[in-house]
Amino acid sequence: MRFNKSIQPYLTLLKKINFGGLKSIFFISSLLYFCIYFFYNIEQISFDINLERNGISLSLSFLFCVLSIYLNAYAWKYIVKWFGIEFKSNNLVSFYVLTNILKYVPGGVWHFVERFNFIKKISNTQIALYSTLIEPYFMLCGSFLLASLGLIFSPIYVFLIFPLIFLNRKLIYPVLKIIGSLKGKVFKVLRLPNSKDQFEERINIVSFLPIRALILEIGFVLSKFIGFYICLNTFYTGDALNSIFLLVIFSLSWSLGLVVPTAPGGVGVFEACLLFFVSKSIPQNIILLCLIYFRVISTSADLFLSLPFLIRKLSKRI
Repeated sequence: MRFNKSIQPYLTLLKKINFGGLKSIFFISSLLYFCIYFFYNIEQISFDINLERNGISLSLSFLFCVLSIYLNAYAWKYIVKWFGIEFKSNNLVSFYVLTNILKYVPGGVWHFVERFNFIKKISNTQIALYSTLIEPYFMLCGSFLLASLGLIFSPIYVFLIFPLIFLNRKLIYPVLKIIGSLKGKVFKVLRLPNSKDQFEERINIVSFLPIRALILEIGFVLSKFIGFYICLNTFYTGDALNSIFLLVIFSLSWSLGLVVPTAPGGVGVFEACLLFFVSKSIPQNIILLCLIYFRVISTSADLFLSLPFLIRKLSKRI
């Protein structure tokens, strides 16, 4: 309880900061940055592609994006299990995959709402809420852990390991409180209180560390990166690239896209950050082309797997 009181001033300060406005500014600036470079290089960008030569590579990129979605879904299943709910079937995984496309819907909360409602039917409100809210933090920790490989380039990357300190049974609630204060829109949509007493009464965390969930989230980001790397090598024919450097930059850029929910699915933010970091190492026209194709491929993977969910939703409205 003392620890909860000690973070209360920081939570009050966080609520006073207009994060929505800051995120919107960052999102718009990222889009402008990307668009400026795109139009500056537009004469050097060709979208013509030889499917006979590059079709297999782009298909592999698509498959790794599909794999990443399933790894992410299994990670969420183990997050829910960490909060004390056991699932014998893979209905949780299937539902996660089906609703993944909703992250592109403006507002950035509707995939959370659908998953909250699903878990609530088979457990209780607190498990449904907190297992849904904490999942992006797991993704962020997995991504930061991969990005911390940048230690071989600079010691400053050691700070990326810091979020992992809180990923345990003793310290997870302050993280949830902070996420709750930043995700106020979720609480408003669901009309729920954010109470520590309810957290302790209704949730029984089963182990000190959520090892399986974290490993799967690392696999999720790594699989996403492999899809990107295959896509990049489809268009880049220059000198060999430093794959560790690219993994670090990819993980950092993807993380920034994750924490700016104003950008649906990280659109614009991920691309602008990666372009900013690697534009001196890779020709701008090549990296722009790769980023556009990879965004189409990753979004197509989401759409392909979520198609049954979208059809069912639309049929209910007709």
